[in-house]
Amino acid sequence: MKYPGKRLPLVAANWKMNTLPGGAGALVEEYGDEMLCGNPELVVCPPFTHLAALGLTLGAAGCLGAQNCSEHLSGAFTSEISAAMLRDLGCRYVILGHSECRLRNPMESLRIPEKIAQALAHGLTPIYCCGEDLPIRQSGAELDFIARQLADDLPPELKLNSHKLVIAYEPVWAIGTGKHASPEMAQQMHVFIRSRLKDMMGIEAERTRILYGGSVQADNAAGFASQTDIDGVLVGGASLKPADFRAIFGAFAAKGQ
Repeated sequence: MKYPGKRLPLVAANWKMNTLPGGAGALVEEYGDEMLCGNPELVVCPPFTHLAALGLTLGAAGCLGAQNCSEHLSGAFTSEISAAMLRDLGCRYVILGHSECRLRNPMESLRIPEKIAQALAHGLTPIYCCGEDLPIRQSGAELDFIARQLADDLPPELKLNSHKLVIAYEPVWAIGTGKHASPEMAQQMHVFIRSRLKDMMGIEAERTRILYGGSVQADNAAGFASQTDIDGVLVGGASLKPADFRAIFGAFAAKGQ
């Protein structure tokens, strides 16, 4: 049985720790009004300090996202930000399990199921990141590794909420290493991820959007957009360059028509 619906492409801008709050609105304005049309869906994930002001700039036309959240609801957790706080600021999405967070904090992976559960409980859509590093890719164990990540990280709540999940495949081995994942290689991994989701969650997994989160640039976006199971992209550095980001967005706008 095949899910009959069509997945709306999603293009997410992960600004990481870049820009100052005063320049955030101007950067979004440089993206252009065509990005606020709703197809593809645009999600902007700025630093925490920018969320309140940027939510006003985006309004109802764009989606505001955060780059992480706590696994706790509230309490004595210095420096943490809860999913409830993000939702109150107008966020609709939150990135969880990004490779940079996992690398900096060895405990991060253990917290992801609870973070996803908190996000869902407060009306946030998780953009859950998974992906293998270079030694795992070179050993040929990438499929086993991704299968374990999915099994370990995705909580039981998702069985009834798989349509509220977005997955971003991050080939860590292809980020800043000089190596590249071709669109065909990315497609193969996306097919595998979707098959594992179906095993875990059933046919509803056909509704889950799977983004590519490698080094997406203006000159390679069309190749990724041409692949059936690449439903969008999670863009890092190129999202800080409006002309490049418009080109990436345009590649997926054509896919969504």
